[in-house]
Amino acid sequence: MLRPQWLGMLALSLVVAGVFAWLGQWQLGNAIDTSPPPPGMTEEVRPLADVAQPGEYLPEPLVGQRVETVGRWIPGDFLVVSARVNDGVEGYWVTGQLRLADTPEPTSVAVAVGWAADRASAEAAASALSEQAAADPEALVEISGRLISDEGPALPPPGADPEEITRMSPPALLSRWHDIEGLSVYRPYVTSWEALGGLEEISSPAPEEGGAVNWLNLFYAAEWAVFAGFAFYMWYRLARDAWEKEVEDLEDAAAP
Repeated sequence: MLRPQWLGMLALSLVVAGVFAWLGQWQLGNAIDTSPPPPGMTEEVRPLADVAQPGEYLPEPLVGQRVETVGRWIPGDFLVVSARVNDGVEGYWVTGQLRLADTPEPTSVAVAVGWAADRASAEAAASALSEQAAADPEALVEISGRLISDEGPALPPPGADPEEITRMSPPALLSRWHDIEGLSVYRPYVTSWEALGGLEEISSPAPEEGGAVNWLNLFYAAEWAVFAGFAFYMWYRLARDAWEKEVEDLEDAAAP
């Protein structure tokens, strides 16, 4: 085992084990949150601009944060989103483009303003809200609700209506909005605390608070520790097998 070739293999095993140990330490550092958010943090109503900025993804601890903001509705941009479950019942959301007030550049956030059990009711509410916004397009409204991560766009299944919106995705809604030149848009959206246009309130309970330990990352850290130990075991097993074979060959040569 002390021959140059096996010492070289030992050095290689040390390098491999060191890399595995570093990866395990990195996973372990990500597995334990040393500064978790305080309980109930998402239930404190905060200004939207203090929680997120246009174009940015919403960090996991802030998903479901209650926010408030002020703006005006853009007429014609109340759209219906299908496949929305409210207290176990599938229905429709009505969403609108809220152009925020007091921003250095035109900025909008998508707001889900209410739920309906059938498409006809949702479309009627969307039309009524658009007419109301058109009657006084400069009227400011205060909106309070939960800030939720973008669901991302999705291709419609074969045979489905390509114009139907089934995902709450502000980038997808942006393609159907009006007056968007030079517009900054929030990636997350707001579910309004108060329903508008005769719709039902959207069920949006407080998010479940996660623990301080990420068990998946902890499992990965243990895996890397096993791999590091296996690197040493492979060196030991190969070197010992070679040594035992040499001993057997010497014994065979010495036999009469």
